[in-house]
Amino acid sequence: MAALPCSITAMNWALGAAALALVVWHLRFGDQLRFPPLKAPLAAFFAWTVLAIIFSGHAADGWEGVRKFYLFLMLLAVASTVRSRADARRMVWGLAATTTLSAGWSLVQFVRKYQAAKAAGLDFRLSYTAGERITGFMSHWMTLSGEEMIVLLLILALVLFGVRERARWLLAACGVLIAISLAAGYTRSMWMGTALGAVYLVWLRERRWLIALPLAAGLLLALNPAGIGGRIESIWRPAGDVDSNRFRVICRQTALAMMRAHPWFGVGPGQVRPQFLSYIPADVVRPLPPGAYIHMHNTYLQFAAERGIPALAALLWLLGRMLADLLRTARRMPREWEPRAAVAVAIAVLSAGWYEHNLGNGEVLPLFLAVVACGYAAAGFDPPPKAAVMDS
Repeated sequence: MAALPCSITAMNWALGAAALALVVWHLRFGDQLRFPPLKAPLAAFFAWTVLAIIFSGHAADGWEGVRKFYLFLMLLAVASTVRSRADARRMVWGLAATTTLSAGWSLVQFVRKYQAAKAAGLDFRLSYTAGERITGFMSHWMTLSGEEMIVLLLILALVLFGVRERARWLLAACGVLIAISLAAGYTRSMWMGTALGAVYLVWLRERRWLIALPLAAGLLLALNPAGIGGRIESIWRPAGDVDSNRFRVICRQTALAMMRAHPWFGVGPGQVRPQFLSYIPADVVRPLPPGAYIHMHNTYLQFAAERGIPALAALLWLLGRMLADLLRTARRMPREWEPRAAVAVAIAVLSAGWYEHNLGNGEVLPLFLAVVACGYAAAGFDPPPKAAVMDS
């Protein structure tokens, strides 16, 4: 897991090796394999994906829909190997370490981009938002921000509920650097998801602290009105087409057009990108605003347009079951940080998914699944000794 913020290739090889080792260990020693109780919705989602590929007329191009099934092995790998709170803490510490390194490199990238924009006499926020933003060790800024959102919430949960005083400050320092990088990524959807997940955690810890969240947003608007503040303001007052608001409206309209034309099986996995322009409604004003017309930038509309409305129903069944189970575990274990962290991450990922196709991202999806599996695994942890509870 710690390799994920550095290299998706390394994570994929490690995931395959871990799954193979678990199966061999199970066959050799009979040790029980663990998998969260999600088999029915997962089977429904996988089965409808295969049907969507078969009926799309482009079965040879639908491989990407099947290929990402592999990533769901993360549920098995984490649920079967994370057996204690110490294991869960080590997972967070490893992710915090590698994500901090990636965040540090991203800030070097930010400074270089700022200097280049100033040297060229450009408005930094507009040129940066419309161009290439910081990526850290990842290939895209949305991937970096999605990972940082998840890891930041894990750190916050562990700091608020799970670590001793000295370790708390070290972990918090990692969180501060990651938060700065997340802010510098200018990714509004991930800001929103992080804020909602943080509200959940802070509400559980000390509700009075929630006053700090709007104060922090106001401070950013006041101290950096042309940069981060301007990006926040663009939610309701975009700077022309630079802030992508109209582009996302077109994506939603196109998704609905695909769903009306292909309600049962969608246009097929791998077909949204090549067929996107053909489904843009005729009444949309041309020329089109700049944007990446490669997917719907919305997890739910993407799966419905690509695989059909029944596939979306299966996905919502899966995600709803995850969230309901984790909420029950969090209520049953009110002193423990793991299920609370999993709920916060689920809130963040599912809310940010309305503005970005984060569950279609090969780096963000396995990280999300790892946190969910850790939340399920926590239900089988032994209760901590009283001293540990007092230190948390």
